[in-house]
Amino acid sequence: MGKKNKNRKKKQQDRNGEPGGRSNAGWGAGYADIKENKLFEQYYQKLKIVPEGEWEQFMEAVREPLPATIRITGYKSHAKQILHYLKEKYFKEIQDLEVDGQKIEAPQPLSWYPDELAWHTNMSRKILRKSPLLEKFHQFLVSETESGNISRQEAVNMIPPLLLKIAPHHKILDMCAAPGSKTAQLIEMLHSDMDIPFPEGLVIANDVDNKRCYLLVHQAKRLNSPCIVVVNHDASNIPRLQIDCDGKKDILFYDRILCDVPCSRDGTMRKNIDVWKKWTTSNSLHLHGLQMRIAVRGVEQLAVGGRMVYSTCSLNPIEDEAVIASLLEKSEGALELVDVASEVPGLKWMPGVTSWKLMTKTGQWYTNWSEVPQNRHTQIRPTMFPPTDPEKLKEMKLERCMRILPHHQNTGGFFVAVLVKKASMPWNRRHPKLRNKGAEGAEPAAEAEKTPAETADEAGEAAMEDKPNDLEVSQESTVKQDGVCGPPPSKKMKLFGFKEDPFVFLSEDDPVFPPIQKFYNLTPNFPKMNVLTRTHEGKKRNLYMVSKELRNVLLNNSERLKVINTGVKVWSRNNDGEQFGCAFRLAQEGIYTLYPYINARIITVSVEDIKVLLTQENPFLSKLEAQSHAQAKQLVMGSIVLRYEPDPKNQDAPQCPIELCGWRGKTSIRAFVPKNERFHYLRMLGVEVFREKRRDDRSEAMAEGEKGGGDPGSMSMETEVDGEQNVGPPKADAEELKETAESSTDLKTESSAETK
Repeated sequence: MGKKNKNRKKKQQDRNGEPGGRSNAGWGAGYADIKENKLFEQYYQKLKIVPEGEWEQFMEAVREPLPATIRITGYKSHAKQILHYLKEKYFKEIQDLEVDGQKIEAPQPLSWYPDELAWHTNMSRKILRKSPLLEKFHQFLVSETESGNISRQEAVNMIPPLLLKIAPHHKILDMCAAPGSKTAQLIEMLHSDMDIPFPEGLVIANDVDNKRCYLLVHQAKRLNSPCIVVVNHDASNIPRLQIDCDGKKDILFYDRILCDVPCSRDGTMRKNIDVWKKWTTSNSLHLHGLQMRIAVRGVEQLAVGGRMVYSTCSLNPIEDEAVIASLLEKSEGALELVDVASEVPGLKWMPGVTSWKLMTKTGQWYTNWSEVPQNRHTQIRPTMFPPTDPEKLKEMKLERCMRILPHHQNTGGFFVAVLVKKASMPWNRRHPKLRNKGAEGAEPAAEAEKTPAETADEAGEAAMEDKPNDLEVSQESTVKQDGVCGPPPSKKMKLFGFKEDPFVFLSEDDPVFPPIQKFYNLTPNFPKMNVLTRTHEGKKRNLYMVSKELRNVLLNNSERLKVINTGVKVWSRNNDGEQFGCAFRLAQEGIYTLYPYINARIITVSVEDIKVLLTQENPFLSKLEAQSHAQAKQLVMGSIVLRYEPDPKNQDAPQCPIELCGWRGKTSIRAFVPKNERFHYLRMLGVEVFREKRRDDRSEAMAEGEKGGGDPGSMSMETEVDGEQNVGPPKADAEELKETAESSTDLKTESSAETK
């Protein structure tokens, strides 16, 4: 054993209870000792953020673990079905359960969240795994989360999207979006009408951290929306975009902006233990400037009449009311702080404060700017203090801000304020000018009177004085290809993570499309100009779709916008399919977007048919019921849609339509659905599904793959049925196929009805 390994082993032993290390009583040992910060208590007691007589309750609450909270995806037609399944099955069984002598509290709906779509429970993950029943409930939560039907999200984080009051036609900007739970809510609200596959609105989700952008992509992809694009920019300098409007170039102003800024996170102490140790008043002083710059950039890009929600998970007025007060003061009446108390009935909150003080980490207090010594002017700025003019302060109505305290409803701490833009900002009274037509790819000209940089300087962001504030450099492309939108030139991208493949829209006469249109008999109004791929040359592997409005944004800002991901996958290449007339099979993630335009290759299936298709690997066509069997026999081999229509007379069956992608083979048929979605649909049909914990999962999956005669790593690409070759799904989708195969080899079902 090498010296490094010996040292590593010694450190591990120390951590496991050897001398010099932590005791082996577990992660929770000494927990209460960690949850102390005298400076924190001194600061907030002095500010009187917590009502008189409630301080002990407040401190007791922040030392308790945060309740687990789930939110059912509201826009999906399956939401009511999932809610019914939760209430009638899991919640009823949980309420009388005891684990190690402790009675489990049944989940309760959040009183202020609409339609009982959000629930919270005091069960920890450890408790969830102690009882077999709870372990199944935990599996249910995990698989439904991965399918996008449930989101595990802190309760207070659900508030800002609710206050935006989103409609399907709104253009929305999420300035600091990662990890994406709020973005998911925005997408849900945009798709509130499931009968509209392409809402007129869009969501631009931005984050400055390249790696966190991919967390954001993962969250957004669960919802399969064609109306979202994930971009990677500094929120304080997010570029101003342009769009085509009736044949003319125009500036894109957003109807709704979510400005959930980086903060000191002292409202998250219940789940982030390290905040107790690291919290100091300096955190807020350092972040105030950045928060101001982001908020200023947000209101600049907000449309007149639009609404911006500013939020933090901090209780500190320096990050909260100070930023709002400064914005209102500099807007000169262009912004109004809105009273939104009636929009979240049932939510308990404290009104914003109108006076506060500053404290340094050494315990020095300052009441106003005049008291701050010269040598501290770089850390402490005038905008951090309350307005000195009592009339101005009264007009601002800071009491309309909302501060959520942990002990009032057993949540985390949070701050939120809603601003409405009544007129253009003073430094942007004139509409921003576009550059001449010879520089189409260039950035719009800077604002006429004051730039965001000048505004930020006035707002007191001295910490950034050594850094240029306006990074909107004109990026003119020497060669611009029609229909192509991708990241900026590589020389501009050295510090910003991975280089993404381009996003290339199909041209009007692209030879890829006619066979697809013919094979699936697409309707004449199918928006084929909204189809894109990720390659300039060679065969197109996957085809994606975006909405018309998002296409407009992407094409007009290709050199200005660093796109990480966009579009929902609707087709994947299957070379074996060429012999049947189409080289592209349908993709499950895009089927709800695509289905309204498909007139062929549809098989109507029953509940029993779906059970067969989702629990068997390659059932024979004869296992389908008579009507489905007859429809399948009339189709040539290739990709198909399996459609379930709800029967109002049978209330025990799902009361929402289901569309699944499948493959019609020579003598058999299969549903080409990812693992977690299989579980989801089976649960909707009344079949309880859970994965048994087995150590030999991998070996059994390997054996199943070898049995099929294919590559064990990719399961079986071609399945032999009674000596006849059944052409399978595309070889390009090995990982998807592996998941699909695994789901049918290691799931266990329990149902009163017999499943095949």
